[in-house]
Amino acid sequence: MKHGSERRNRLTPALVLLAAGFTACASEPASDMEPTATVEELMRSMIDPAADAVWDAVVIEATADGIVETRPETEGDWLRLRRHAVTLAEASNLLLIEGRRIAAPESRSELPGIDLHPDAIQELVEEDWEGWVEVSRGLRATSGVVLDAVEARNVDALLEAGTELDLACENCHAVFWYPGYADPRPAAPENQ
Repeated sequence: MKHGSERRNRLTPALVLLAAGFTACASEPASDMEPTATVEELMRSMIDPAADAVWDAVVIEATADGIVETRPETEGDWLRLRRHAVTLAEASNLLLIEGRRIAAPESRSELPGIDLHPDAIQELVEEDWEGWVEVSRGLRATSGVVLDAVEARNVDALLEAGTELDLACENCHAVFWYPGYADPRPAAPENQ
């Protein structure tokens, strides 16, 4: 019997240390996360494609042959939409990681004179971080509305959620991408 209690006495401190190590790992703050992609990359690779899939999920078009309606019908259609809704929600969380650059140094405005140069957007985000957090959380909340519509397999709710999604995007872009619809700086350095 003596061997069992000795082994337990040796194992107990080891288990306590192991549990403490797991607890320390689990309680690391999210602020230790380092972004690897720019906001522009998140937009191009995650947010835009997911939002486009939501907006393109229900289309009513008048053609020479009559009204053509596209809508999710199969389980696969709804599962794809669910993936896009989850991507939108999680991408909005990625927008909240401090220190993320708006764009790579060589990036330029796509619509010079309308949207701001990426450096100007970066300055706005840094100056109004709380506003950035608010619009990012708005995107996350709207993504939840999209997900609810998808989970309910409700086409009408999906249309409404798509409208809300458009508004969430515009709420950010109107403040950070094209406030006043112009940037005093040229889109590219003048020597290029």
